[in-house]
Amino acid sequence: MSRNAKIAVGGVAVGLVLLLLGLPLWVVLLVVVGIPAAGYLALDPSQRRRLRRLSRREIGR
Repeated sequence: MSRNAKIAVGGVAVGLVLLLLGLPLWVVLLVVVGIPAAGYLALDPSQRRRLRRLSRREIGR
């Protein structure tokens, strides 16, 4: 299983656990989408460029 697939499965698992805990759907979506977005925004501009370059390179495989 690829690294991105593992991350996706982990995100789905966290979402399901939060739903099972009885949290509203909007809170679950906020957590599942908000945490990776906050992590990306916390990167330096040079780190963001490097991450985008690596992502593009993997797409071209």
